Amino acid sequence: MRTEDVLAAIATGLWRWDNASGTVTLDGEAARLLGLPAEPVVLPEVAVRSRFHPVDWNEINGIVNLAVAENTLAEARLRIMDEDGRVLRTVRSRSKALESRAEGGRVDYELIGTIQEIAEPQPGTTAAHTPITGDWRRSREAFLLDAGRALAEARSTSEVLRVAASLSMPGFSPDGLAVFGVDGDRLSVIGHHGHGPGDEGPFTEMRLDTDYPAAEVVRTGRAIYLPTPDDYKRRFPVTWPLAQRFDRTSWAFLPLIVAGRTMGAWMAAFKHPVFFSPDERSVLTTVARMLAQALQRAGVAESERELTTGLQRSMMPQLGPEIPGMTIAARYVPTGGGLQVGGDWYDMIPLPSGRFALVIGDVQGHDVRAAGLMGQLRIAVRAYASEGHRPDAVLSRASRFLAGLCSSQGPGSEAEPYDDADFHSPRFATCLYVECDPETGVLEVARAGHPDPVVRMTDGTVLMRSTAGGLPLGIVPDTDYPTTRFALEPGETLMLCTDGLIETGGHDLDTGWARLRAVLESDPWPSSGPGDGGDAPGGPGAGHLEKLADLLVQAVHGPSSHHTTGPLADRREDDIAVVLLCRESADCGCGTAAHPVRPSRRTMLTVAQAEPERISGARRQVQELLHDWADADQVDSAVLMVSEMVTNVLVHTDGDALLVAEAVGELGERRLRVEVADASDELPHKRRPGEMASSGRGVLLMEMLADTWGVDPRGEGKSIWFELYERSKPDPDAAA
Repeated sequence: MRTEDVLAAIATGLWRWDNASGTVTLDGEAARLLGLPAEPVVLPEVAVRSRFHPVDWNEINGIVNLAVAENTLAEARLRIMDEDGRVLRTVRSRSKALESRAEGGRVDYELIGTIQEIAEPQPGTTAAHTPITGDWRRSREAFLLDAGRALAEARSTSEVLRVAASLSMPGFSPDGLAVFGVDGDRLSVIGHHGHGPGDEGPFTEMRLDTDYPAAEVVRTGRAIYLPTPDDYKRRFPVTWPLAQRFDRTSWAFLPLIVAGRTMGAWMAAFKHPVFFSPDERSVLTTVARMLAQALQRAGVAESERELTTGLQRSMMPQLGPEIPGMTIAARYVPTGGGLQVGGDWYDMIPLPSGRFALVIGDVQGHDVRAAGLMGQLRIAVRAYASEGHRPDAVLSRASRFLAGLCSSQGPGSEAEPYDDADFHSPRFATCLYVECDPETGVLEVARAGHPDPVVRMTDGTVLMRSTAGGLPLGIVPDTDYPTTRFALEPGETLMLCTDGLIETGGHDLDTGWARLRAVLESDPWPSSGPGDGGDAPGGPGAGHLEKLADLLVQAVHGPSSHHTTGPLADRREDDIAVVLLCRESADCGCGTAAHPVRPSRRTMLTVAQAEPERISGARRQVQELLHDWADADQVDSAVLMVSEMVTNVLVHTDGDALLVAEAVGELGERRLRVEVADASDELPHKRRPGEMASSGRGVLLMEMLADTWGVDPRGEGKSIWFELYERSKPDPDAAA
């Protein structure tokens, strides 16, 4: 009897599906099962496809692709349809995919197999759910969606392994998992679940040529399914004793492939029998692909975090030894994207004179090049400062250094191997350099396009100290940077920061500064006590300074910052660097006594002949000094008189104006004294200006607005002063 007759007797037909030519060859029985005349025929693919239920056609496509990838049999249940869309019968297909060479050398495949009728005919009915299209499929799709989401959210290798161990596959959850990696020519166990401690020992450092399923999967890139212990023992007799002691019944070993490269293997072991149907294999294969991608992402993220941490540790210096009478705290927060490195930096530099310098800066950009330039510039500034140069000279040399550094990396540079135009573009940097005398508290400040320093006074009042400045570093190589000198009084705190602390969260310089000022002025320093880290009673101490640094960062980067976003739509994050310097004091007035003595507020500012624009800074300093003054009209009067006094010095003398303002006393009963000194001996006198005169009203204003005023001659020059007395009690809420 011929083979064809035997197959026809058991309702089994033969078919050959050539994927390259798009034709299907059927014998007579196969044609009959598909609802065609019972005779051998060669049909185009579309004619055969029209006989299958559309859902089953989509299913068999995935099964065939899986069988081609794993070099296994493709098995599927198919519903045969007539022209009216009714199910004629259900058949089972079993086929083998054979590779073939198409024209042009392209690798394709042919399917050779059988079609056999299943004894559950459904004549005259519409298509109904089968195990392929029923609840199991819906459960599988829901499981794969949840698994993909959970694996995509895992940020580290340990999280990926934890998610993989918690996956509950529909109908056949494994109770033992292992993920193998490749280390040279050996396997490594990345992680496992469902095994005891030390069980991974025999499988660690296993050579890839070992007769073990995971090793073969890594070598070939094809999955291995072992439904029974006999299958395991027959195929891998050498390593069967290693697996036998775990008392498992079925195993699946699948490759972990990313971008065509096998990076490891995944083992799923079952105590209950699993026959690994095409649907089960499809689920396992999909999970393996998602697991491989998740492990790849986690590995890249961990490498980036390690690189970021290393860069930060190497580029961010330690604050160095303690300075008698001074306390320092600093923070650096990288930008939220990329490698989380940028161009912000800070430094503390011991100087040959016994003083020390605080430096804070920001190189343009938030990329690796900005971080590299930042490191080079920080080293250059430290070198210039260590040579004993003055603050203005340090910044001038640093500007020439950065300009030369960027020009040497410009287009056409022989040493530059990159073609990225942005990498070649010039960069600039802002910088603030402060030289500090720890004994006297005198600060000499040079500024290159950077935000001004901020001083928190002993009573909690915060002033932005206006300082002279020049262009950012690197724009014009030969730039002068004038120096501003003022003193940090005992109990006062100096804050230096980059613009990231001010503008993060959609704020501009004004709204961002208002947010920071609220944090700085929120509460007076608590008295030092056990565990506070204070070095003197009533002083802020190192512990409180560290807390203040954390509060400033939290205000712009913590959850509360989302409730205080700025008016701008741009939410671009920026690096943050902040340095706090406190001059310690034993009696700064911040204790918790029942009736504490309120400390005075004092500010000093020099307005040079060549810088008349700094008059606006003098007005702003007086306004900030009197921000909680009870009478707003008195504040306006004080600002007007200060502007008049400083302007008169610049107009009628050849020297600079030195402004000193001090407020003393209890809230509601304070006294403001403002002095403006100059080097001229000519005393002011009252004049009678006409209605159209543009000057000559200074003395009249003083007589009308000041409670008292006067002129004090000095050995060289004079001092003009006025006083205002707070006239009413402040509103309690405003005083808080």
